[in-house]
Amino acid sequence: MVRSVVGSVLAVIGAAAAVWSPFRAWYDGRRGRDYRLGDLFSGGGVTGARAELFGSMFLPFVILALLALVGLVLRSRALVALAGIVVLGFTVLWMVRVAQAEDELVLTANGHGLGVGVAGALGGGLLLLVGALLMSGRGHHGRHRPEPATGSTEAYDQPYPETQTQARTWDQPQAQSRPQPWDQDQNQTWANDETWANGHPDTDRTGGPGPGPGGSSRQDGPA
Repeated sequence: MVRSVVGSVLAVIGAAAAVWSPFRAWYDGRRGRDYRLGDLFSGGGVTGARAELFGSMFLPFVILALLALVGLVLRSRALVALAGIVVLGFTVLWMVRVAQAEDELVLTANGHGLGVGVAGALGGGLLLLVGALLMSGRGHHGRHRPEPATGSTEAYDQPYPETQTQARTWDQPQAQSRPQPWDQDQNQTWANDETWANGHPDTDRTGGPGPGPGGSSRQDGPA
């Protein structure tokens, strides 16, 4: 984020320097706005004719500065870089045409030769390129999204403790039901009846007297 802000600031400074440079001295005290734009594309090189403002070196630089600002708004590194390259291209082309017309291209400290306007144009183009390299584009911002902390998804995938306990309860086989106290009493009663019947052969299973000696059953009642 900080890198993108620094790149945008450098690009704005570069665009401002490019627009400001035609109003400064370019060569032998002559300002950049005095050079005709058409002289750059003619075979004879630059002439001494004075140019109008929008027919001079000011026109391409102001257009390129606007292009750089549009690139900053759209977060387009390509537009900002293109503006810087074209600014450098126009400046170098002007230097070639001046060298053809003057048969030399010098830099002196007494105000003759190349001036601060050329330095401003070259510096502005370089700042636009550096700003385009530092700033982040639209696709770059979308690719680097903050990732969730490690282990955060695992915590959401794990069930709650109550759910784990319930799951273990349903997964375990149900234990066999223990006999209730009333079932034990009933079983004990039937066991006692069996024991009593086996110990008294004269009594049948229904509670009555069993068969007497001789295999006959004893009957109550009158003979």
